[in-house]
Amino acid sequence: MKKNFRPRDLGITSCFALSVATVLALTAGTSQAASPGYCAQYARLAVHEAEVLSKLSCFRGFDNTWHLDYQRHYDWCLTTSEAAAAGQRDYRRMRLAQCGWRG
Repeated sequence: MKKNFRPRDLGITSCFALSVATVLALTAGTSQAASPGYCAQYARLAVHEAEVLSKLSCFRGFDNTWHLDYQRHYDWCLTTSEAAAAGQRDYRRMRLAQCGWRG
């Protein structure tokens, strides 16, 4: 015989996972791609920061985050939200600061 489902049977971990899934589902469709103007500025800054990093002692080579290809930065930005692009920008700034850059 099946037991009746009770929310308290889920446990704290399951409730948390369910809450996170609900929030993600509700917000997934609300983000808009970044605008072309925003992305142009983003790409210029990303290339500049890659140039700066390449001259610092902690430079480990170019990759998907650190490269000099303006068009690649710009095209990626157009596919993501301004918030995600800002997060990537903030990450680059943090890494530059960790390497001693005080731009």
